[in-house]
Amino acid sequence: MAAKAEIVGRVVSDKMDKGVVVAVTRQVRHDVYGKGQRKTSRFMAHDEANTAKVGDTVAIVESRPLSRRKRFAVSRIVERAKVI
Repeated sequence: MAAKAEIVGRVVSDKMDKGVVVAVTRQVRHDVYGKGQRKTSRFMAHDEANTAKVGDTVAIVESRPLSRRKRFAVSRIVERAKVI
């Protein structure tokens, strides 16, 4: 069995209990004009301990379906958000 994909993104919402919304940004090239574009995908991820907060950079991995839209789980916090 193949290793589960790990994606790095930024937490944009932590209002759920045991869940966060992670925005993953990637660069793609426009098909016709060739200019680079930034595209964002939002994933809901399971966060059992409620440790991730808004602004944190986290790594998420594939998991079994945990709810209707939750298909990922937070594996580690890469970088904490700066507190001002």
